Amino acid sequence: MKIHEYQGKEILKKFGVVVPRGVFCASADDAVKAAESLGGQVWVVKAQIHAGGRGKGGGVKVAKSLDQVREFAGQILGMQLVTHQTGPQGQKVRRLLIEEGADIKHEYYVAALTDRATQTVAMMASSEGGMDIEEVAHKTPEKIIKVFIDPLLGMTDAQAQTLAKGIGVPEASQAQAIDAFRKLYTCYMETDASLAEINPLILEGGVDGKSGGIKALDAKFNFDSNALYRQPEIVAMRDLDEEDPDEVEASQFDLAYISLDGNIGCLVNGAGLAMATMDTIKLFGAEPANFLDVGGGATTEKVTEAFKIMLKNPKVKGILVNIFGGIMKCDTIANGVVVAARETHLSVPLVVRMKGTNEDIGKQILKDSGLPIITADSMAEAATKIVAAVK
Repeated sequence: MKIHEYQGKEILKKFGVVVPRGVFCASADDAVKAAESLGGQVWVVKAQIHAGGRGKGGGVKVAKSLDQVREFAGQILGMQLVTHQTGPQGQKVRRLLIEEGADIKHEYYVAALTDRATQTVAMMASSEGGMDIEEVAHKTPEKIIKVFIDPLLGMTDAQAQTLAKGIGVPEASQAQAIDAFRKLYTCYMETDASLAEINPLILEGGVDGKSGGIKALDAKFNFDSNALYRQPEIVAMRDLDEEDPDEVEASQFDLAYISLDGNIGCLVNGAGLAMATMDTIKLFGAEPANFLDVGGGATTEKVTEAFKIMLKNPKVKGILVNIFGGIMKCDTIANGVVVAARETHLSVPLVVRMKGTNEDIGKQILKDSGLPIITADSMAEAATKIVAAVK
């Protein structure tokens, strides 16, 4: 699950990380009122979508008058913002963050994420803030500093200091940076985040010879969906407008569904088998239209809803059902397939391959249905048949 920047900053602020003052709004009039309430002479008008690269796409503008705040808010609201993370279709902007201007002396990058290889939390930082971290990793990997934190021990001052010194934070500001890094780590752990990123983390210009403060100018969070049951405050931040409507609908029926760009719909039980099924379709010269795992406890209703969701995609020209009957019985899936095919008035080719518990009963149900269902015994045969039928 993802959230907006303004929500991420609310979380960071709760954990003591310094963030700019800002106001969330959804209209040009509200944007002007927000700027007036913040005061000052410079404001930043920022599009709020679940994607990075907003500035490059025209979704972040600096305003130096209230008239400019209104102008920029009007331009950004409603635009189809295209970034390297949205794909060519872009994402419609429905919300804005109006923020006070900042005196930026230097921009850094810092993020906490789970490192599966070491079974620790990796905290990484770079002196090259404000840029795509992938680009930094590709061109100047030596500018990325990493420490690996044992979750049983937590982040130490020494590790935080390694990051602060490694990215060149001035000595007079290192204590603030260390404090920010430790608070970011605590935030990451206590919110069950899978990614907590600040890009940029800025060093502000100093006053009267004093070194500037450390402040989070942006915030990006991803959360572990499996842990949301214990994070009700974060669940309340979910913005369904930012998510694929078919994926949202699928989640309501406990279906794991992700839209893809191909033309063969896949209905499979088990994530590993689903991945293998998609690979097999590609091996035989076609492209999958989705990932869809009905899980081990699929019912006739779930299978029917799965068919409906797949068939909403106009690109789908055929469906491949690939079932291994372990916990899930083949006859249950077969009944679900027959009901779904009838309810949806299925008009595209359907290939079903099932193995395991009650396999013979399931195959007989398909045969007795009178529907033009193509059966297969192996994954290779199933993929060959659905690809041929679609072509």
